[in-house]
Amino acid sequence: MTISLLTRLGAASVAFAFLQGVAWAEIRTKTFDYKDGDAVLEGFVAYDTAKAGKRPGVLIFPQWTGTSDHERDVARKLAKLGYVAMVADVYGKGIRPPAPKESLAEMLKYMKNRPLLRSRAKAAFDRIKTETNVDAGKLAAIGYCFGGAGALESARQGLDLKVVVTLHGSLSNPTPDDARNIKGKVLVLHGADDPNVGPKEVDDFKAEMKAAGTDLTFVAYSQTVHSFTLTDAGSDNSKGSAYNARSAMRAWEAMRDELDETFGH
Repeated sequence: MTISLLTRLGAASVAFAFLQGVAWAEIRTKTFDYKDGDAVLEGFVAYDTAKAGKRPGVLIFPQWTGTSDHERDVARKLAKLGYVAMVADVYGKGIRPPAPKESLAEMLKYMKNRPLLRSRAKAAFDRIKTETNVDAGKLAAIGYCFGGAGALESARQGLDLKVVVTLHGSLSNPTPDDARNIKGKVLVLHGADDPNVGPKEVDDFKAEMKAAGTDLTFVAYSQTVHSFTLTDAGSDNSKGSAYNARSAMRAWEAMRDELDETFGH
């Protein structure tokens, strides 16, 4: 047997021994029912089975059509980064209204009734804490479009969230003094040309955060409108909503960095 063959066999043995000690990552998901009062909600959770022990949990609040493949894919991506990610259900099990007319009507039920939106957010917050692999002291919330309001209303009611992230999210608040209840950091990732969340809403939000002494980071991406992370939003900025691959990538990296900084990943 030649020396080179022995060398190769030795390297293969070392590699095999190393791989025996490696836990292969597997992203596991599950769908489940939970409740807010009498309302039945449907959650979705994703986590990496190769991770041991408890880890930070991230709530994901969906855009105006409710839970979709977009939010489930985000949950899987966050699971790969070492988080337990749960997609919250605001509307209720089976209520997934198509855009724009039906989804707008459903969304307005909650935008005009912030106590109800907060109640749905609290139900999701309470549910993620029951996951056995979640560190209940290390929770975050993120939200897309309408989901941005869900994430912010979670924090405005004083839930123990270490960080909240909105992506092209609604920023309006009929009770701005409630921002004083926010316990953690806030990161807003915004389209600079977003007609749905315009300059006045942005200015009012920043004033709200400043008055409350909130740790706010606000990022506005140029040449970017509403729904910029949603691939099915088209590519025509003149319609007010459009996917922007560059801004979507930058927003994902900014969110990941914020979560990693907060939880020490």
